[in-house]
Amino acid sequence: MSIAFDTIAFRAPKCDGCGECMKACSAVKQGASRISIVPGASAGAFEMALCRQCGDPKCVMVCPAGALTKNGASGVIDWSADKCVDCLLCTSGCAYGAISADPVGGRVIKCDQCGGDPACVSACPSGALEWGGAGSIYNRFGEMEDMFVPGLAGCQGCNSELIMRHVMRRVGRNSVLATPPGCIPGMGSVGYNGKTGTKVPVFHPLLTNTASMLAGIRRYYDKVGRKDIVVMALAGDGGTVDCGFHAVSGAAERGEKILYVCVDNEGYMNTGMQRSGATPYGSWTSTTPVGDKLKGKTQDAKNMPMIMVAHRAAYVATASTAYMEELYDKLDRAIEASFKGFSYLHIYSPCPTGWRVASNKVIEACRMSVESNFVTLWEYTPEAGLRFTRSPDRPIPVVDYARTIGKYRHLDADQLAHIQAKVDEQVALLKRLAGEVATAPAALAAAPARTSTPDGAATPPLRHETFRP
Repeated sequence: MSIAFDTIAFRAPKCDGCGECMKACSAVKQGASRISIVPGASAGAFEMALCRQCGDPKCVMVCPAGALTKNGASGVIDWSADKCVDCLLCTSGCAYGAISADPVGGRVIKCDQCGGDPACVSACPSGALEWGGAGSIYNRFGEMEDMFVPGLAGCQGCNSELIMRHVMRRVGRNSVLATPPGCIPGMGSVGYNGKTGTKVPVFHPLLTNTASMLAGIRRYYDKVGRKDIVVMALAGDGGTVDCGFHAVSGAAERGEKILYVCVDNEGYMNTGMQRSGATPYGSWTSTTPVGDKLKGKTQDAKNMPMIMVAHRAAYVATASTAYMEELYDKLDRAIEASFKGFSYLHIYSPCPTGWRVASNKVIEACRMSVESNFVTLWEYTPEAGLRFTRSPDRPIPVVDYARTIGKYRHLDADQLAHIQAKVDEQVALLKRLAGEVATAPAALAAAPARTSTPDGAATPPLRHETFRP
């Protein structure tokens, strides 16, 4: 397997041109900054000039002295001061304007990523610079076995298949999987003609009883002493927030030791793109059409993750495939929590077909949903309460996200204003629960969470001193 490398990512919409990154770089390197923020093509926009540490670096090719070399261990393009003859050909060879001459020192300067802890990223106040961990994820999990066979019948660009493969690659073979009716079994995870598309034991429950069947399986494995098995569901939003809600709610209330992963594509996409309880306000679906009278769904989406918080589940988190390193971190914690009580992971999953999004724009839609706070990323445990895993501050307008989604193409100004208001309201609530705003009175201190003993009896953990939902 080849090696991948982490890198510095630039989120141009978040950059305000403050220059703090350049100041930090200059201070650390004691000279000119290796990063440059320059005005973009449109008013108020900015672009970045920084070494991309290219896999096929042209600067290395044009260097006559061999002063530039690609480091196979770190991925960084190293510069040797001893070999450099100051010809500056590398500055011409770089298409990104990332190598320049220091006017003070008179030598070539370029980014070396500060040994994996870039000062520019830490100094950026707007979150426009991020240290991406995708390379580390690939190196850590790339050789792990894919728990689904090749050639599942998902739509082109299906984000749900991406979620399925990543989740089960991390969980591994020591698991039992339930996939209720929806896109996941529909693409062949439960197989055709007696053949299964999944390499672990998988069963196909009804929409209504997934969590209750898993509860029985978990208790059986506990009874025979197989306490190391991950008993889990990969379920769509319809089978979670609608048809299967009573079973999920009951399992969470009892503290059943289950890992429940909701793959939320905001509708019943497998049967014709009908609306579900998780479908957001204003969405076009086949049952909330757009015409002279109707303008999409008229109700706001059911907030299933917050409902699970109210159930005092052992672990609750939201995640997005736009931030894979965070998704894997939350998977680790969700798996661990599933051996103590009910563990719930809600992953947002744009559907190219049902959302009318180009398949090559799915991850961008994921990213913009988070950057606009349409989707907020956080996690909750009864012991620690709720915390943001990605800051909701300095969001882009929701309208910027909505414009990328075909099912929102019809939205008028009043509908967009309604959505923006609901997003702001939700963020304000989450901030209060996360302790970023004054918390509720001590008299409203939370009740104990419910966890489960091997025989299913509920046992309360320690209480907390501050308000938790």
